[in-house]
Amino acid sequence: MPTVLVIDDNASIGTALDVLLSLHDIRAAHAPSPDDGLRRLEAGDIDLVIQDMNFAADTTSGEEGRALFHRIRARHPDLPVILLTAWTHLDMAVDLVKAGAADYLAKPWDDHRLVTTVKNLLELGQATRELQKKLRRERRRHDELAGQYDLRGMVWRDAATERVLHLACQVARAELPVLITGPNGAGKERIAAIIQANSGVRDGPFVTLNCGALPSELVEAELFGAEAGAYTGAGKARAGKFEAAHGGTLFLDEIGNLPPAGQVKLLRVLETGRFQRLGSNEEKQVRVRVISATNADLRTMIKAGGFREDLFYRLNVIEIALPPLARRPDDIVPLALHFLGAGKRLDTGAEAALLRHTWPGNVRELKNTMQRAALLAHGEAITVADLGLPAGAAAPAEAELDRAAIEEVLARHGGVVAQAAGELGLSRQALSRRMERLGIARPASS
Repeated sequence: MPTVLVIDDNASIGTALDVLLSLHDIRAAHAPSPDDGLRRLEAGDIDLVIQDMNFAADTTSGEEGRALFHRIRARHPDLPVILLTAWTHLDMAVDLVKAGAADYLAKPWDDHRLVTTVKNLLELGQATRELQKKLRRERRRHDELAGQYDLRGMVWRDAATERVLHLACQVARAELPVLITGPNGAGKERIAAIIQANSGVRDGPFVTLNCGALPSELVEAELFGAEAGAYTGAGKARAGKFEAAHGGTLFLDEIGNLPPAGQVKLLRVLETGRFQRLGSNEEKQVRVRVISATNADLRTMIKAGGFREDLFYRLNVIEIALPPLARRPDDIVPLALHFLGAGKRLDTGAEAALLRHTWPGNVRELKNTMQRAALLAHGEAITVADLGLPAGAAAPAEAELDRAAIEEVLARHGGVVAQAAGELGLSRQALSRRMERLGIARPASS
């Protein structure tokens, strides 16, 4: 049961509020003076304060209440405070609300308004505490992971990304092929670099090849090297990526674009560690950790005859699925601030717009957006206009939210409805109505 501390020199006020709040399953404690109230707060079990503004006899200035409020705020900055007085002073009310007061009510109070205000603030306080606990847990896990492994400067906060990082670091020591799946621009190469950095060949070279960026006739030469005259334009012999990666890691991006002949030769290298340069009969032996990545559905390609099944199972000894940025929403703002760099910040509207956008281009699109915004912004604060996101990037309408989407967001926020509503761009009441219509049970923690 939540507890409200009433700080008022009038005992009848404390009694009246005790009776009123108890009807709504809220406990009330009473302190007759500012000093008594501050001592009571030190017990640490108070969820909200209702304080008078005048305590000494014949005093109506409100200065005692102002002083008490600032003392509470200094010691308990997150504790909601309602100011209660028979002498209302609009200017003082405005000043104290700006300083963090939750509300300002006059005596005699309206029971319905007071109870509604108290309930809303208690609910908000509970949501805030749950969020703070969640953030503390995340920071602790974040620091532990960053302290244990070399994460190559990776910026993240989302639990989905954390799971990927944990898996990548766990499998790094096993010199087995790894297949990283995920959309373009999501950060697959960064995950590959993290695997390399925590592997037994971390001091060796990290060589990359984008199999989709070269004509199919040149991919084999890039992988295995070629002797002079092996193909048109090969004026001299040169080593391929496998030779360059000896003793380290070879990262093959867009592996689904590897042509059939290259697939056959790659399979042999994975099995034996041996290969031949184009135009040569001499075999070379290498020790290379192969990490591949794709945005394609290789299983579908196998059924269509576009990718070898035996190669797939060789590459896919360990699979790491990297979700798109839209499914890692807690990463968006930290990454945006990272890309902005020092001296720039996001205003509230810009931050909300970033969270609403679907990011089809993933982290790469976010990086480009923030670099452009930093260049175009006139001041320190980045605004919605500076971002240049499509005008259609808006919060999802209530009618567009299905049961699965709501349950996913609720799970991400530990069942706290207020936080889930914030991510979805809805009021808490609107989300509650939608949950009722869909038959989604109200979580106990909300």
